[in-house]
Amino acid sequence: MTDPSSAQPAPPGCPAHTDAVRLAGLEYQQTPSQLYRAMRREHGAVAPVLLDGDIPAWLVLGYSEVTYVTSHDELFARDSRRWNQWENIPADWPLLPYVGYQPSVLFTEGDEHRRRAGVITQALEGVDQFELARNCQLIADRLIADFAGSGQAELMTGYAHALPMRAVVQMCGMPTSGEDTQQLVEDLRISLDAAEGDDPVAAYGRVGERLRQLVKDKRESPGPDVTSRMLLDPAGLTDEEIVQDLISVIAAAQQPTANWICNTLRLLLTDERFAVNVSGGRLSVGEALNEALWLDTPTQNFIGRWAVRDTQLGGRQIRAGDCLVLGLAAANTDPQIWPEAHVGAENAAHLSFSNGEHRCPYPAPLLADVMARTAVETLLERLPDLVLSVEPETLTWRPSIWMRGLTALPVQFTPVVQ
Repeated sequence: MTDPSSAQPAPPGCPAHTDAVRLAGLEYQQTPSQLYRAMRREHGAVAPVLLDGDIPAWLVLGYSEVTYVTSHDELFARDSRRWNQWENIPADWPLLPYVGYQPSVLFTEGDEHRRRAGVITQALEGVDQFELARNCQLIADRLIADFAGSGQAELMTGYAHALPMRAVVQMCGMPTSGEDTQQLVEDLRISLDAAEGDDPVAAYGRVGERLRQLVKDKRESPGPDVTSRMLLDPAGLTDEEIVQDLISVIAAAQQPTANWICNTLRLLLTDERFAVNVSGGRLSVGEALNEALWLDTPTQNFIGRWAVRDTQLGGRQIRAGDCLVLGLAAANTDPQIWPEAHVGAENAAHLSFSNGEHRCPYPAPLLADVMARTAVETLLERLPDLVLSVEPETLTWRPSIWMRGLTALPVQFTPVVQ
């Protein structure tokens, strides 16, 4: 994102944004909350922005405004085919995996959305949370054993990303290791949060191919897993519908949960309120997990909603077909709800799992909490003298406007002999 003072004129067809702000830039690496506050002062609760390629959109910054948008599907819908900018979108546009229409639960509306979301809910409700916690602890123990003897580790790649990946693919009936699984996770990362030189459109295609094979295999030989339960659901989803919805389930569970784990560990290792937590301190791991959702939510921004008709929002004139980006991180730190800039760790009214009919389907947030809590608690129990191996201010955030996660979390501890 650029400073508002360096805003550029909008391209032809843009709804009268001469002061639109580009959603790009290295400023996102460190303190996006300050940028959101600056944007709110300059533009109000709804800001005109430019996506990749200077495609116009609106960024919804206010807590009440995000809540309103997500609660009024009749005004702000999910089917991206409504977008009034498609004629300006190139075939290799990097955000196509987010907004290109797919026969996925993400883009369905009304009764069809309730049908599709119901299948996901039923499949996830079949996951035993106690069994999931046990599996996550076993995965955590194996991952920790790989580096416990060295006295040092980089937790982002060696632990925080690996644990939910293995847990999620196991839930879906895939092997927890192997080249296919590793490639699937890497392609999900590229499609959700591409780095320079990545091809997110091609990566998304490979994800679909891998999951089509999984659905084919489970159709022939079902098991006690999420994929099989979706296939056997009486709603009768087609194989392609299940593939698309599995992409949504796995993508929503893996990378955001990994960032939630790592962001919580960063908080525990750098904030003096949590410094004595391992030896029975004042604040719990649960409170740290919740505070991380408020202040460093794994999904900063979500694209998006599309206006069904001309309407007003936050004092702005929204035209039919305009794209709205949900500023979840900005909403969570809205000074209107936290006037003293103090977030209560015990308050769970954040928007990190979105809101309304299109929020993360129950019980997905509970399963994510099981994975994240087990990952953090197991690590702190196994390595009780864990500390950062670098100065806290040298930790860097990935330069993404969509995800909030560290590039690395290096730590050190007393080596543990296995």
